[in-house]
Amino acid sequence: LQTIDLLYWRDIKQTGIVFGSFLLLLFSLTQFSVVSVVAYLALAALSATISFRIYKSVLQAVQKTDEGHPFKAYLELEISLSQDQIQKYTDYLQLYVNSAAKELRRLFLVQDLVDSLKFAVLMWLLTYVGALFNGLTLLIMAVVSMFTLPVVYFKHQAQIDQYLGLVRTHINTVVGKIQAKIPGAKRQTE
Repeated sequence: LQTIDLLYWRDIKQTGIVFGSFLLLLFSLTQFSVVSVVAYLALAALSATISFRIYKSVLQAVQKTDEGHPFKAYLELEISLSQDQIQKYTDYLQLYVNSAAKELRRLFLVQDLVDSLKFAVLMWLLTYVGALFNGLTLLIMAVVSMFTLPVVYFKHQAQIDQYLGLVRTHINTVVGKIQAKIPGAKRQTE
């Protein structure tokens, strides 16, 4: 199942299971430590698999069949990553880390005054967000938004685009006025 199908609720049952599982996990983390949640999830999974294994063994003994291990197909699946896959993921990670480091260097060392000021405003706003919400609350809000905003946008795209266009125009006007008043704030063409 594709991620887009989940976010647009194309299969309501599957999306409900994934969405509910994420929320249950995140709400569990608000009440218990990560270690406790991981331990409880592992115990629940072990309880289910051990119970199923015992049930199948008893059923095989009673019916005098020889079906074998109930998880045999899963035990034979290859789950190890190849050297090429590991190298590919490592290369992607290296690419993202390097680009993030270059961008942060550019912002902190004020290569472009406007971009550094925007970053400063963003960090200042995040201090207020951090004072209001902890990281787990923000993560819960992000998961709920991921599963609701795409559907709302899909259903009301014309109205939302119209209002976003107005907001974008207003922001561009304000940024233009600010750039005009700050000496050296005009973008340099590279």
